[in-house]
Amino acid sequence: MKSKTNIYIPLTFFLITFLNTFGQKVLDKKKIEIAMVKAMEWQEQHPIFESSPTDWTNGAYYTGVTRAHMATGNQLFLAALKNMGHNNDWQTSTRYFHADDLIISYPYLYLRNKLWKGLVDTKPTETFIQKHIFEPNKWRDGTDPDPVKKILWWWCDALFMAPPVLTVYAKQNDDIKYLDAMHTNYMQTYNLLYDKEAHLFARDTRFIRNNSDKDLKENNGEKIFWSRGNGWVIGGLALILEDMPKDYTRRAFYENLFIEMSQKIIEIQPKDGLWRTSLLSPETYNHGEVSGSGFFTFGLAWGINNGLLDKETYEPVVYKTWEAIEKCQHKNGMVGWVQNIGASPKPASYDSWQNFGTGAFLMAGSEILKIE
Repeated sequence: MKSKTNIYIPLTFFLITFLNTFGQKVLDKKKIEIAMVKAMEWQEQHPIFESSPTDWTNGAYYTGVTRAHMATGNQLFLAALKNMGHNNDWQTSTRYFHADDLIISYPYLYLRNKLWKGLVDTKPTETFIQKHIFEPNKWRDGTDPDPVKKILWWWCDALFMAPPVLTVYAKQNDDIKYLDAMHTNYMQTYNLLYDKEAHLFARDTRFIRNNSDKDLKENNGEKIFWSRGNGWVIGGLALILEDMPKDYTRRAFYENLFIEMSQKIIEIQPKDGLWRTSLLSPETYNHGEVSGSGFFTFGLAWGINNGLLDKETYEPVVYKTWEAIEKCQHKNGMVGWVQNIGASPKPASYDSWQNFGTGAFLMAGSEILKIE
């Protein structure tokens, strides 16, 4: 027994030293799935009654549940999706001009195409898409008196809320006009809000600097780039690219944007793994935040799994972030350190949560499970 013990200790030490030296970590995927189930179960028991069951917060959350089922096949995730769709009677909200109210259709279309053909009523989704893309409204026409709201998708969050649904809808219906319409509106937002020097999106035109004393900026003089806002964009890009045809003539634009933003995101990642709510001024709220970090993690992991990002470079980043995100989950399953609903960087806390934060957690875990 003594000789075996003497052999075992050095071998264990060598293994740990090797893993730490070369940065190769093996995550317990079963543990990740259990954490995801706990997060979903807690969230199902704590709905946000102030919100509509078809609004963007629930849409983002159930997009996370959808991705969790895609990755695991776990029937608990499927049951949550089916119950949600049935309870909503497959309805969208009725702000047809507002991108936020389309993301609830992402899980609807998944259920129709993959699991429940003939049982999902897609007419409300079809009505929303037709009105959203093709009918006049004050934002598309530029007639809204608010100077910020002069295009259909005038805020960067919209690039998560509508484009992925339009892309999968175009794919399921084999109709490129929806993809082309998505691209037209996407380019308007890109041209308006993307900073080609910072490689990040402003949340909206209020945060675009034009050398005016009235420009919004951080105390350190940096431009304001919101973590979750850019998380919405990267997460949305991954969803778009997954369903966009490989031979689509404009696909290269989305791939290049995804890679460019991913390079910037890992460049500014804090040492503890979690991005701060203000990306270029981490000292403003010097603590990690889960919703932005979760969407970044999902996007980066998706890039690894789909050959757009170098695994050797990005895998350590993804694993470090996931380990930090896991520490933000309470024992009862609740995911804390989520910034509240907002439109700019704000603080979070150990006890702050939102259903879209749970969605980000599920999306991150789901894509990490696919890394081989």
